[in-house]
Amino acid sequence: MSSTTYPVLPEGKALSEGERVIDTFIAPSKTFTDIRRSASWWLPFVLMVISSFALVFVVDKKLGMEKVVENQMALSPKQAEKLDQLPPDQRAAQMQTIVKFNRVVAYIYPVVLLVVAAIIAAVLLGTFNFGFGAELTFNQCLAVTMYSWLPGILKALIAILAVSIGGAEGFTFQNPVASNLGALVDPSSRFLYSVATSFDVFTIWVLVLAGIGYSCLTKVKRGTCMAVVFGWWLVVVLAGAGIAAVFA
Repeated sequence: MSSTTYPVLPEGKALSEGERVIDTFIAPSKTFTDIRRSASWWLPFVLMVISSFALVFVVDKKLGMEKVVENQMALSPKQAEKLDQLPPDQRAAQMQTIVKFNRVVAYIYPVVLLVVAAIIAAVLLGTFNFGFGAELTFNQCLAVTMYSWLPGILKALIAILAVSIGGAEGFTFQNPVASNLGALVDPSSRFLYSVATSFDVFTIWVLVLAGIGYSCLTKVKRGTCMAVVFGWWLVVVLAGAGIAAVFA
């Protein structure tokens, strides 16, 4: 396994939290190299919380959570059929329950995001430290995850714009922006649809940033870091698609 030299910032040049956010988009190596100095990750998380709340608020006001639930149900014909077989009063009550549940989940999504980020950080911490002899800390891995997720804010802003101008009648939180291959696959094929929607422009951007991040924090070659990040992502995509197919 060959190694690369760490990118070096000018001595005394420490990036502010705002600079790290901006550099994630225009000079990501600077941001991730600075994580070696400070593993702070609060600002990207706060920005993601704000964008998440803004998206849910706009969707709830412009489209209505009922419409979002109907769109999601349309992607699961078997579940929709079971619901339609209920008497009208029971169906209405069941729909109300589903809508309330989805609204609550949508607003507490940042908590779920934090838990997922922690799991990803732990997995990659173990992978690089035990598999490649790196000496990463958990907070460094969590910071890489948070900063690499920043493109998701742009995706949320695009979704907010689309919903606001009335161009997102088929909106779902699982696929808020048509930036993936989902449109090329029949949604009734849950496995293929799940895989297709996973091949998303913003997701690929996030994965590339994570690969850059780990290459800046370790002596592992960038290509190897990319392979590790994309490899774990592919495992998750296939597992998720399998589960989606089973419970479709």
